[in-house]
Amino acid sequence: MVWIIIVAVIALILLWAVSTYNGLVKLRNKAKAAWAQIDVQLTRRADLIPNVVETVKGYAKHEEETLEKVIQARNKYVTSSTIDQQMASAGELTQALSRLMVLAESYPELKANQNFMRLQSELSETENKIAYARQFYNDDVAKYKNMIEMFPSSLIASLFNFNALPFFEAEQESKQAPKVSF
Repeated sequence: MVWIIIVAVIALILLWAVSTYNGLVKLRNKAKAAWAQIDVQLTRRADLIPNVVETVKGYAKHEEETLEKVIQARNKYVTSSTIDQQMASAGELTQALSRLMVLAESYPELKANQNFMRLQSELSETENKIAYARQFYNDDVAKYKNMIEMFPSSLIASLFNFNALPFFEAEQESKQAPKVSF
């Protein structure tokens, strides 16, 4: 009878360990899939930028420095290879785009340009999608992080080397609204 109880306890512990391990894998994969959605939207934004820059160039030829910063930030994002690099470069790109849109406010004929208006609308829509995707990613990362840090699942997480994923946080500079002056 004692052996049956011992076997039953061992079986329950193994079931719990397997279930916890599978739960951790599921949460990690869900967070990675959420990051992939952010990456899709950030890439879409990066693909729109050359068109926006070219449209603005025609109206604001002397604003070359701002346009160059936008292109540099875009290129930095495109060449980023890790999630941390992508997050940092996405923040820089957001700041550069904010400056570009503030610049566009200074050119009434640019604001009236249909191509620019369409591109600006697409960028705005993409920014909204990025915000939603970022929220879902951070929610998934929080669930995953809770699972790897809370006892007793933390035992399985440390045993099988489950590491925390970074939250996608806004850069300090992007938390401040750009100044528009006429």
